[in-house]
Amino acid sequence: MNETNQTNGTPKQKETLISVRNLKKHFPIARGIFRRVVGHVYAVDGVSFDIRKGETLGMVGESGCGKSTTGRAVLQLLEPTAGEVFYGDQDLTKLKSGDLRRMRRHMQMIFQDPYASLNPRMTVGSIIGEPLDIHNIGTNNERRDRVQELLALVGLNPNFINRYPHEFSGGQRQRIGVARALATNPEFIVCDEPISALDVSIQAQVVNLLDDLKSQLGLTYLFIAHDLSMIRYISDRVAVMYLGKIAELGDVDDVYDHPLHPYTIALLSAIPVPDPDKEAIRKRIILEGDVPNPANPPTGCYFHPRCSHRTDICSQEEPLFRNLGTEQQPHYVACHHAEKFK
Repeated sequence: MNETNQTNGTPKQKETLISVRNLKKHFPIARGIFRRVVGHVYAVDGVSFDIRKGETLGMVGESGCGKSTTGRAVLQLLEPTAGEVFYGDQDLTKLKSGDLRRMRRHMQMIFQDPYASLNPRMTVGSIIGEPLDIHNIGTNNERRDRVQELLALVGLNPNFINRYPHEFSGGQRQRIGVARALATNPEFIVCDEPISALDVSIQAQVVNLLDDLKSQLGLTYLFIAHDLSMIRYISDRVAVMYLGKIAELGDVDDVYDHPLHPYTIALLSAIPVPDPDKEAIRKRIILEGDVPNPANPPTGCYFHPRCSHRTDICSQEEPLFRNLGTEQQPHYVACHHAEKFK
């Protein structure tokens, strides 16, 4: 990936809040009684993108493509193997532990599983108030008032402050997770598949809540999900990931209406169409084979073993990540033959 291509010509309608450059996260594979490293899993293998202040960047792809690892590495919950992550003008990868801890007031995470991410031994008030305690924000009375204010903000009864997580439904627990993420007034939130563990009837409520909070509080999101329709609903721009790399990145309507990467085209062909006549004649693209092993990725373009448009160059050279859109509306794609899909 040529990450410098990604930033050249990017319009400055909004100030950039997060800049990720050539981010990599490789997990070692150890074997034997001496735990000798014999290889690596290339979970995130050189991704670059910007998130502008006040926007939602959706990140979508198959399970195991590196979406969640990217989100955690951006927040430094996982130490990156290489690359840079800028929050404003601060490179988070270079900060010492104390400075990074202070920066965490400004960036938070909403986790995927509301059942596993809340401590069952703590009351809701203690869970939401814990970030305030850690960062020494306010007096005890002020913290209690803040917790009740946050409960009301996410649509829960402020008097539930002394209840425990097991007394709430899945949707209510996720609202508690949202309230905890908002406790320190962050500017940037990574939403790591926040609706995938919820009933379909509850998913729209949580997504609408996140969208409303974004408008009210001026938040910036990295929204990770599997659901392509949900990504289109909530996102301003979308990044499509495949095997640790970004295959396509652009304005959400541009990518959905005019996809330029064969993988994106195949993903979008799987979205059901509500019109039965159109659904009957629509061509569904079935990808051949399985996702390659991230510990032993293919040469050249990672997608070429499953691509029906591959040629010799696809297996020999890694495609550049280039802009095929306009200067005002960039549309980046990593494909040797992307022009044929325009």
